[in-house]
Amino acid sequence: MDVIDELRWRGLIAQHTDMTALRSALENGPVTFYCGFDPTAASLHHGHLVAVKLMRHLQLAGHHPLVLVGGATGLVGDPRAKGERTLNERDVVAGWAESLRHQLEGLLDFEGDNAARTVNNLDWTQQMSAVDFLRDLGKYFRVGTMLNKDIVARRLASDEGISYTEFSYQILQANDYLELYRRYGCTLEVGGNDQWGNMVGGMDLIRKVEDAQVHVLTNPLITKSDGTKFGKTEGGAVWLNPEMLSPYKFYQFWLNTADADVIHMLKVFTFRTREEIAELEQALQERPGQREAQRALATDVTTWVHGEDATRRVEQASAVLFGKEDPHVLDAQTLRDAVAEAPAARSIVGESIVDALVNLGLEKGRSAARRTISSGGAYINNVKVSSEDQLIETADVLAGGVVLVRKGRKNLGVLHVAQ
Repeated sequence: MDVIDELRWRGLIAQHTDMTALRSALENGPVTFYCGFDPTAASLHHGHLVAVKLMRHLQLAGHHPLVLVGGATGLVGDPRAKGERTLNERDVVAGWAESLRHQLEGLLDFEGDNAARTVNNLDWTQQMSAVDFLRDLGKYFRVGTMLNKDIVARRLASDEGISYTEFSYQILQANDYLELYRRYGCTLEVGGNDQWGNMVGGMDLIRKVEDAQVHVLTNPLITKSDGTKFGKTEGGAVWLNPEMLSPYKFYQFWLNTADADVIHMLKVFTFRTREEIAELEQALQERPGQREAQRALATDVTTWVHGEDATRRVEQASAVLFGKEDPHVLDAQTLRDAVAEAPAARSIVGESIVDALVNLGLEKGRSAARRTISSGGAYINNVKVSSEDQLIETADVLAGGVVLVRKGRKNLGVLHVAQ
């Protein structure tokens, strides 16, 4: 399939320059293209995956990706809709840039005939003097055009205004495109739709300086069926760094996608074919309770970001929490992540199951706890409790010093046992 048609079908195209010329360039390629990622935090989040996914489709079609990590632009900060960005220390930005580089190198293919390449705009920007910036770049930008850009206009109309630092960001980004055109023959920039103005600025700069035609293609902000932004967990952003958001919580975020949104998200965030997605859509209509589409989405994205081993562990953890698998198979970290939000209490080896049910708030009193046990409704580590006199034993303590106590199939508590 033509890569443009594929991207359109998946909902990965928002705006573009001359599509006829771009399609022709891609058909007659290969085309070298780039996307920029600023280190404004220690990790990418799920929203960045949309641009990376677009890059991966272009790469699979035989084109050459340049992954730009903004070591320089990250020091300045792209203007936000509200308020000036805090300027981070140089060593902090450098550390974040290295972290983003590592993450991005796990999401694209850096081997083979059209291997991706990582570049850092600090390499050329830090060599530029203030006079070079004004004389060699500034003369090509008209202040009126810069002021009319949506985000700049909004900031100027606000009480905060906008600093010259953030106002100049668009020139730095435009220069990135020019440098990559000169160094690597890059003729296509891709990125989020909120960057359209900056990206077109780079295209115009190349036209003025090099008298060459290049292209711009943006991906949309991904929204849910109700029009609201798709993203964020209860704890905040959906980070790709496992130290900032555990693979288990990452998996659960995708697993909890609403029925009305999941087919669209499969198109955007996975590499499943049209036929595979059609089958999952049919399964969603015929067997919605089985959540096959959501499980496919969660599995594919978690595997892409965290790898097959992490996905296997979190799928085991999900099965454990639903009482379907022996929790002894889980490592301590995965188990801790899986039960982090469950009711918890401290315990010791030798505590009675009756007391454990009460201390965890799963029963209101000892008599009620005994009735639950006698009726077969209490479980330790997914194994039914057989006696009202049963105690917590050393063999019950799982990795990380926890014991899972369950009332029925849905009410789970966690004992943290002193060891």
